[in-house]
Amino acid sequence: MNRKVFIQKTMGAMLIALPVYSLVSCSSSDNDSNSNPDPNPNPDPQGNCLANGTKSTIATNHGHSLTVSTADIQAGAQKIYSIQGSSGHNHEVTLTAANFNSLKSNSSIAVDSTSGDGHTHSVTVSCA
Repeated sequence: MNRKVFIQKTMGAMLIALPVYSLVSCSSSDNDSNSNPDPNPNPDPQGNCLANGTKSTIATNHGHSLTVSTADIQAGAQKIYSIQGSSGHNHEVTLTAANFNSLKSNSSIAVDSTSGDGHTHSVTVSCA
């Protein structure tokens, strides 16, 4: 094999391998948090929902997002949230008065979304 053939075969293999590697590595993460990065590298593991707000994690996420405001936590009334985000379909999650009481006490909550596009998501809301 001469140098030209070696380079052609190597480049051809890379053109096939890199896109496959990108697809595999992009799909390996099932969770996505829609909170801003925390500037404090050693945050309190429990957090404080009323002082710092919340962060949400949506399992097997593909563009959905949820923001629970401190005003909603203070109000404490049951509320239905759309978590469509940038996804092509919608799901909803319902947070009950009991869920808001847990957040007021700085405890995380976990709820399931409604079914949409043939699946649901487990959604965790915790204090930032």
